[in-house]
Amino acid sequence: MSRIGKNPITIPEGVNIETMAKDDSFIIKVKGKLGELQYKLNNGINLEQEDNTLKIIRSDDSKEQRSLHGLTRALIFNMVEGVSKGYEKVLEVIGTGYSAERVGPWLKLVLGYSHDILIEIPDNLTVEAEAVPRSRGGRSNVQSLIKVKGISKEDVGKLSAEIRHCRPPENYKGKGIRYQGEYVRIKAGKAGAK
Repeated sequence: MSRIGKNPITIPEGVNIETMAKDDSFIIKVKGKLGELQYKLNNGINLEQEDNTLKIIRSDDSKEQRSLHGLTRALIFNMVEGVSKGYEKVLEVIGTGYSAERVGPWLKLVLGYSHDILIEIPDNLTVEAEAVPRSRGGRSNVQSLIKVKGISKEDVGKLSAEIRHCRPPENYKGKGIRYQGEYVRIKAGKAGAK
């Protein structure tokens, strides 16, 4: 049995889960205080709900069913967490002259290129960009913080990765966009290599 798939999901207070049949498959809807998410269950995967716990059950022990068992449990758990607490990723913009700001439905990034980069923000996500005051004697060299929030873990991660991809941190000065807390190994330059 899948070690992840056999773990029951605890349903927090205020979260409602319902399953409905559509065509020849089932769709699970998860509603909470922050919104609603849905997922189409794969064939052979069933749900069993008792009080405030949810168990995912597979029909047989084939390789495909075993892999889908743990995947389905993880996705439903992420949906429950998303509609009850939400997800957030924080990115740091580091570099002289680099900045980020919210302009209507767009995120405007100034990253040292000859042009500004505009990224459209999806309706189901909220993005905040704030300037961080520079500390004089300290080490802080972060110019802006970008906060990506939403109820779908996949969408939050996808947009965060798209923003980071615009200027990944480089290894010599550490300039670029990185996740908060991400470690970037700084290499020695030509002068320091001797």
